Amino acid sequence: MSFLAQLRDRIACRRAQVYERFRQDLHCDRLLKSLCQICDQGLRELLDRYPLPRQASLAALGGYGRGELYPHSDVDLLILLQREPNAEDIDRIQALVAALWDIGLAPSHNVATPAQCLEQASQDITTETAMLESRWLAGSRLLLRHAQQQLQSQMDPQAFFLAKQAEQQQRHAHLQDTPYSLEPNCKESPGALRDLQVLLWMARAAGLGRTWLDVAQSELLTESELNALQRVEAAFKRLRIELHLLTGRAEDRLLFDLQPRLAEIYGFQPTATRRASELLMQRYYWAAKIVSQLNLILMRSIEEHLFPQTDQEPLVLDEHFQIHHGQLELRQANGFEQDPSLIFVAMLHLQQQASLRGLKADTLRALWHARRLIDATFRAEPRNRRLFLEILQQNKGIVHTLRLMNLLNLLPRYLPVFRRVVGQMQHDLFHAYTVDEHTLKVIRNLRRFTMAEHSEELSMANQLMSGFDRHWLLYIAALFHDIAKGRGGNHSELGAQDALAFCQDHGLMPVDAELVVFLVREHLSMSQVAQKRDLSDPNVIFQFLQTVGTERRLTALYLLTVADIRATSPTVWNSWKGKLLEDLYNLTLAALGRDVKDGVSVLDQRKRDAAGEIRLAGLLDDAREDFWQWLDKPYFLRHDASEIAWHTIQLYHQSHSLTPVVRIRPAGQTDALQVLVYTKDASRLFLRICRYFDSQAVSIQDARIYTTRHGWALDSFVVMLPAYDHALRRDPLLIETELCQALQQDWIPNEHAHDPYRDIRSRRARVFPIQPTVDLRLDEQGQDWILTLSATDRRGLLYSLAQVFERHGVRLRSAKVMTLGDRVEDVFILSGAALEHNRHQLRLERDVRLALSQQTSAS
Repeated sequence: MSFLAQLRDRIACRRAQVYERFRQDLHCDRLLKSLCQICDQGLRELLDRYPLPRQASLAALGGYGRGELYPHSDVDLLILLQREPNAEDIDRIQALVAALWDIGLAPSHNVATPAQCLEQASQDITTETAMLESRWLAGSRLLLRHAQQQLQSQMDPQAFFLAKQAEQQQRHAHLQDTPYSLEPNCKESPGALRDLQVLLWMARAAGLGRTWLDVAQSELLTESELNALQRVEAAFKRLRIELHLLTGRAEDRLLFDLQPRLAEIYGFQPTATRRASELLMQRYYWAAKIVSQLNLILMRSIEEHLFPQTDQEPLVLDEHFQIHHGQLELRQANGFEQDPSLIFVAMLHLQQQASLRGLKADTLRALWHARRLIDATFRAEPRNRRLFLEILQQNKGIVHTLRLMNLLNLLPRYLPVFRRVVGQMQHDLFHAYTVDEHTLKVIRNLRRFTMAEHSEELSMANQLMSGFDRHWLLYIAALFHDIAKGRGGNHSELGAQDALAFCQDHGLMPVDAELVVFLVREHLSMSQVAQKRDLSDPNVIFQFLQTVGTERRLTALYLLTVADIRATSPTVWNSWKGKLLEDLYNLTLAALGRDVKDGVSVLDQRKRDAAGEIRLAGLLDDAREDFWQWLDKPYFLRHDASEIAWHTIQLYHQSHSLTPVVRIRPAGQTDALQVLVYTKDASRLFLRICRYFDSQAVSIQDARIYTTRHGWALDSFVVMLPAYDHALRRDPLLIETELCQALQQDWIPNEHAHDPYRDIRSRRARVFPIQPTVDLRLDEQGQDWILTLSATDRRGLLYSLAQVFERHGVRLRSAKVMTLGDRVEDVFILSGAALEHNRHQLRLERDVRLALSQQTSAS
């Protein structure tokens, strides 16, 4: 066996022994240090055969330099040369690096002279930081020491602090500025290891020491803060170690498929309402929150240490607070202990004083420690209840203040029911955030409806918000709308009970309390009706009108619904959903004050409106009536005036066309398209249409299937084009020619037969698929059957269901497809003689479940 193979085996054996010991004692620092020592030893053995260039120095950098080497981390090395390398030096370096790979050490190396190191450090904060932790391994000690001294002498602690602060802000922004990502990175995410390392780098550059104990001795950390930092640092170190060992690679992300296995390693057990992985992740989020809290406090303290303020007379706000150098300062160090209500007073000052740039370090620290003063007595104090409502009633700073209160654990302490959902994941395949983060995003969206700079984004919401008084009632409803998640039972009903208790405790007027409770209880209703029901049906509008009752409640529910959907994830909202909600709002508003159950009056008005549009297009009344003779009452009840006019204009001269007619147009001011298909009715027609759309990655959002009195199919669809680059995105009119050809020749274009996106499902959908649900029941009139289902979304799902319907001889009358991230909730209106028999109903439900449970090849 060669020397390199033997050395590789020795290193692997030593590592295996270290891992075995770690499994017994779970001592993270010992493991990290032992791995460094193994690497050091292996390098020195290697250098006996593969020497450095003459007078060169070999140094460890980064985590390896500070004595922390994770199981699969790169080995960061600096090869420091006294002069520019010659050919022999280059050969030696290349041989050494190749040998490092051969023995199983993954090197990340830099070759430079001291002057080049200093130049690189002056240009790049990452290089300067890595050099800050350089550690001699072999070669010339003097050369490395000289470079370290030069680096130290040229370092500007203030510039270093500002650069690392900006670097952290950029990193946080890149990772959505939240520790509550559903697949967080335990090294880089906000509230993770890097946030702790940044503090130590800043402290070291400022001359405050290299360890937490050193910083504490510099009086920038209290004993309790020191203990908290050491505790969460140990927790994150273990988590990163476990990830590396579990995956066999340098994986720092808590990916969905790893979370259940990590939960098992940590010994978490599932409960009746929550997965073991959810409990693991909630523990993670609480740890990340502590890191974020201490990062904020300690960074502010280091900043004040590095940038001493010149004496300036403070601006006194009241007997308890003053503004000092642009920051809010508590005038007495023990002010919060003397009067805990000042916790909320401080929040109000932050909102009301436009000149404030935050809190002084000591005040911030005192505020964090004062969180424990928020107890049952504090919550019952009328003054504190009034102050909390005042925070929600301010004209600005509401979201920023609530985020700060959540970060410092003030909000969870004041609302114990909110504390339960802090860091709670939602594996419903469409929420991308924890419950508390989602809740604050809903309030942020509501606040944006009040701001002129966001008026173009959602003009209708902004207009409605401007005419809605007491906005703060919406913020209370947002706080409570998901507060009962994870308890089991109906979270809307349970949340409404919590909201009622809050309103009563805080002295809201009955009319205001009733609105808040209504919004929490019904916060899902408008979305469900808009996306699952036929809005052209007057009965649907009447039933929804009965739910909302008044224009104020309708407006409030619309605003909350839009804010809620837009806060679920960056991908769930689209312009088509926005149009559906606007349509439902406008139809319900128009129905207020008249009898919407009077289908005749609705039908007559719809026909008159359609006829007016048709005349404007230049079509004679006789031509219109010739076409309308083939349409019956259900057609006019299921389509709005604009759709009726469009159909008539396109088809009046082709009512007996023997070739398919396909037309498209934009679906209002949205990204969706309306597709009209008119052809002689035939078996498998819907199946063939679905087959075409599926082949082109076109997503059907809405389908209305209708057969005229003379036997022609008049089917209309709302579709979304594929999100990626596709021929149809470049030329949507291709749908007209391709679908027409597909219906005539049973032909499917094969451009995307090998579509790489076809069977891709997210990790989340693969690891946490939802259990399909299927419900089949007669409608209220006892004429048609309503099939309601929910399942994990996948490409081709609707096509699979169309095949099931065809097999069972069931006719589809309409379809409403609601896509929520990786989840679908669909409603189909079906008819057919087979459905009259219970045995056939059960078989249909069984086959639908099988179709919903099909696994794609990528899963």
